[in-house]
Amino acid sequence: MFKVSVMYPNEEGVQFDFEYYRNTHLKLVEEQLKPFGLLKTGMDKGISGGAGQPAPYVCVGHLYFDRADGYDEGVKTAGTVLRADIPNFTNVTPIRQISEIVE
Repeated sequence: MFKVSVMYPNEEGVQFDFEYYRNTHLKLVEEQLKPFGLLKTGMDKGISGGAGQPAPYVCVGHLYFDRADGYDEGVKTAGTVLRADIPNFTNVTPIRQISEIVE
C-alpha cells in the first residue's frame, strides 16, 4: 500500500477550515481519485510539535492507494479540479510526499 501525505505548513497567518476540508475537499478527492486506486482518506489536525512548540503542520491529509503511481496518474487527470478547491479551505501551499507503507 502507498500513502500520499499532503502537509499544510503551520505558517504565520495560516487559515484552515477543517470542516470544509473534511466534509467537502476529501469527498472531492475520493470522487476524483478513486478510479486511480484510491482506497481511503484521512486527516490529522496538528496540535503540537512537542515541548510546547507549535505543530509544524496545521493539517496533514492522508490518501491511501493500492499502487505507487495512483496519485501521479490521478493528478494528471484531476489535478486542476483538486488544486482549484484549495483556496476554499486554506491560504497555504501544501507539501506532498508519497511513501510506501512498510509494516
